[in-house]
Amino acid sequence: MQLLKTLSATTLLVAASGTAFAADMASNMTLVSWGGAYQASQVAAYAEPYKAMNPDVTITWDESSNEAVAKLRAMNEANNVTWDLVDVVASDALRLCDEGLAMEIDANELLAPAPDGTSAEDDFGDLLVSDCFIPQIVYSTTVGYRTDMVPEGTAAPTDICAIFDTETYPGMRSLEKRPINNMEWALLCDGVAKDEVYDVLGTPEGQQQALDKLATIKDDVIWWSAGADTPQQLADGEVFMGSTYNGRLFSAIVEQDQPIGMLWDAQVFDLDGWIIPAGLPEDRLARVKDFVRFATDTQRLADQSKYISYGPARASSAPLVGKHATLGVEMAPHMPTDPENSKNTFLYNYEFWADYRDDIDAKFQAWLAQ
Repeated sequence: MQLLKTLSATTLLVAASGTAFAADMASNMTLVSWGGAYQASQVAAYAEPYKAMNPDVTITWDESSNEAVAKLRAMNEANNVTWDLVDVVASDALRLCDEGLAMEIDANELLAPAPDGTSAEDDFGDLLVSDCFIPQIVYSTTVGYRTDMVPEGTAAPTDICAIFDTETYPGMRSLEKRPINNMEWALLCDGVAKDEVYDVLGTPEGQQQALDKLATIKDDVIWWSAGADTPQQLADGEVFMGSTYNGRLFSAIVEQDQPIGMLWDAQVFDLDGWIIPAGLPEDRLARVKDFVRFATDTQRLADQSKYISYGPARASSAPLVGKHATLGVEMAPHMPTDPENSKNTFLYNYEFWADYRDDIDAKFQAWLAQ
């Protein structure tokens, strides 16, 4: 009871503080995310509750996160940064931080502590992979397939290398239009040991080996740019199987009851979170900081898991993960971190892609154009 009283008092103090400084904050924010089910979960868990507490605030969403690095570079060059808060994967956060395009943060100053007083730095732990990165979720890129398109008499796919097996599993594939994940899976399915993938991929010969493996299915691939593409293509029967984020597949399978199965083998763990563009005017920065502190607290990160099957980045949020907000299903078994789902995971190397992304991107896009 004393703890509840303390928390209530703290809440009142924060609310009073927010009211006092409201005049110094911008009333409009442009948030950048990925669209689809993931952005919808952010709206439900973060944006709508924040707007309810701050009714004068207007939030505009831009679904350009897959182009965040290039667009922030261009905005910086033009000295016209129109974004206030940008959702990016961890490797892009490292690049933006290294280039001075993202603001460095003090996690304990900017972010709320856990309810038991644990500092934000300790609560987020190793997921604070960059001085500019504010983690939100642990997710994975994995593969979905049409259960009703598995050939009669053939077992459903369970191995990531089914992507490359068009003889056993005929039909179009959907793969992301970038080298990340595709290059790793290609090397794994070309016989490279899991713990040697990045050593091999760091060489011109290894990059060519991955592209050669991808070339074996190039004519059977539709390349996607938005996370919502593969679930839609699967729902339409346009592809037999395709890669996307595990939460998008959860939405298609559990929420929409599509005839889709999920292949967890060699799922690639990754982190997603916010960066604050460098050089924002003070009034915009004050509003962003206020929103970020709210949107990344223990309860809000746990709340997001009510809408999509991504694991919250805070340790203190994990015990609060419960049931889906509308379906009532327990969400924990649908998380990429569930023991049954994580028997053979592939650990994404942020530092590798921060260092090699531009060079391998150029090579990959040139290969696509051939």
